[in-house]
Amino acid sequence: MQPGELLKPGLYSAAPNDRAGATVRLKGGRCRCGYFFFPMQTYGCERCGSHGDALTPCELSADGTLLAEATVHLHADKNRPTPFTIVKVALDDGPVIRTLLAEDSAPVAPGRRVTGRLAPVGQSESGETVLDLRFSIAS
Repeated sequence: MQPGELLKPGLYSAAPNDRAGATVRLKGGRCRCGYFFFPMQTYGCERCGSHGDALTPCELSADGTLLAEATVHLHADKNRPTPFTIVKVALDDGPVIRTLLAEDSAPVAPGRRVTGRLAPVGQSESGETVLDLRFSIAS
């Protein structure tokens, strides 16, 4: 896969060591107390309440452990094709996130290792492939 346009570049980036553009790094943050969070924000640390310059941006790994999954069969937005699967993932770096399972991924049970990848989700007006974050079973 060739690198493409990122759907949400404020949340993730392609890893510099991945020439195909498939591996993703999450744009999270770290508090001086040692707490990691995603996405980056400056409102305040969930653990200690610090804010401002106590919170610094950092890259987080997109590897983690699946905690839960749910398949959506009916969505309020009729333009959103169903079914799709939402997963809750405990990232290795600490934060717990809710995200989407890759469409081509086999059903996955809690406790399994998963990894985030950039997957094609459409094309931009200029014809470039648009990539978004999706999780699948780690290989």
